[in-house]
Amino acid sequence: MLSMVGQAIRRSNSLASAFLLSRLGVLFLASLVAQAQEIRFFNEGLPFVLENSPTPRKHMIETMPGGVAAFDFNNDGKPDIFFANGAAIPALRKDGPKYWNRLYRNDGDFKFTDVTEKAGLKGEGYSNAAAAGDFNNDGHVDLFVGGVYHNILYRNRGDGTFEDVTTKSGITSDRWTAAAGWFDFDNDGLLDLFVVNYSKWDASMDRFCGDAARNLRIYCHPKYFEPISNQLFRNRGDGTFEDVTAKSGIGRHRGRGMSVAFADYDGDGFMDAFVTNDNLPNFLFHNKGNGTFEEVALDSGVALNDTGKPVASMGADFRDVDNDGLPDIGFTALFGETFPFFRNLGKRMFQDATYSSKIGSATVKLSGWGIGFFDFNNDGWKDLFTANAHVNDQVERTEPTVYRQRNTVFLNTRKAQFRAVEAGLDAVRAHRGVAFADFDGDGRVDVVVSALGEQAELWRNVSENQNRWLNVKPTGTKSNRDGIGAIVRVAGQTNHMTSAVGYASSSLDGVHFGVGGLQTVDVEVRWPSGRITRLVKVETNRSIIIKEE
Repeated sequence: MLSMVGQAIRRSNSLASAFLLSRLGVLFLASLVAQAQEIRFFNEGLPFVLENSPTPRKHMIETMPGGVAAFDFNNDGKPDIFFANGAAIPALRKDGPKYWNRLYRNDGDFKFTDVTEKAGLKGEGYSNAAAAGDFNNDGHVDLFVGGVYHNILYRNRGDGTFEDVTTKSGITSDRWTAAAGWFDFDNDGLLDLFVVNYSKWDASMDRFCGDAARNLRIYCHPKYFEPISNQLFRNRGDGTFEDVTAKSGIGRHRGRGMSVAFADYDGDGFMDAFVTNDNLPNFLFHNKGNGTFEEVALDSGVALNDTGKPVASMGADFRDVDNDGLPDIGFTALFGETFPFFRNLGKRMFQDATYSSKIGSATVKLSGWGIGFFDFNNDGWKDLFTANAHVNDQVERTEPTVYRQRNTVFLNTRKAQFRAVEAGLDAVRAHRGVAFADFDGDGRVDVVVSALGEQAELWRNVSENQNRWLNVKPTGTKSNRDGIGAIVRVAGQTNHMTSAVGYASSSLDGVHFGVGGLQTVDVEVRWPSGRITRLVKVETNRSIIIKEE
């Protein structure tokens, strides 16, 4: 095409024609670049159906389940999928197989087998959240499942089965848990557990919200639910945990927690925690490095957006999006609130960049739950995926929006400037949790999404381009075996190993980097211990395991 354009210009005696044809050539080049960067998904589907047990009484817990975890439970190199599921209401019991939590083993080529019973993961109670991490450093990823007054800690035996070790571990079940995440807050090489709690609730609560004259009952506004504290459990290293909620300072702050994400936002060598709160100011817990935290969200600029009002903050992700080496924060919210995005300015300060990044205008009419910043087209810039739906299943009768929605992808067009792209995400459902992994090992990040009352979606990344990639899997030799907390730098990008991503969900599949056309890259890993590992001229288009020496 371009050679044809050049020939046409040479034949022409008209400067105007030459200008026009050269302009066409430029436009064609731009079109080729745009096509190369576009993102496309295809839904392979999974048979799992998220049962939330909706009732005429509109219990708030019905809106909240949907946690998903992507992790390799059997160490065969292929990430598997776990779904947290609901239970009958008001009994809060899994009184039939439809309520079981589910584990699907990855058999390759997007074929999955339900191994729930064999693995011992049917579960109990009304489950919301899933958090994957190797808490005992035996090389097998364990699983925490949080729910409504029933939390479960599973130890991975390494033979394809899990053991419920909740009671002997010291993990409690005295609150309504919405989400959870693993991180090593004291850098002792052992993963600690942060539990996010929503509110006080029991089945006798029966406030009528809505319009009785129209016989319209809806889920009550969060303001009617009393805030409570989150919890922090320190790993003792002997299979038990110490509840350090009070002495760490976490327990002094009450909210309606929805999600947690971790990053060392100020570069002091200790992981910090960002917690979204539903219609209350968010929390940013700065790790002081002495076993305690200070809540600094307001001072740092992430408690509220620029309107000065709290929003229905949902799922969150906490990582460097503009490639300046500093982790930024993004989270979902409801119709009219946008999906706020805060750019890390350094010196423990953030700036509300929701509209300057163009995320604001693109999301103001959406409602979202799960979220994740991942490079879906491997061009070296993290894109944005959101799992969308409203909370209120009757919202179409009260607001100019819809309950069931499509998921969305926003292309990072450089330095955290986003635009929505048509990515083939055509399923219109009440989406909730989302997890990210390269399920077929082709170097493209895939996505799994849960939906209330309907089958889960397994979105295979089929984006077509020549961009290359590298998946770094850091692992400690004696501690932090799954590498959580390690900070990785590749080709001018910074990311870190974490499994706490999105709403009530977990993604543990290495640290993915798109590197454009680079054949080789240098890699640097900063371990939680402070040690640094450097590799030079690493070949791309592959996964590598880096061990801490």
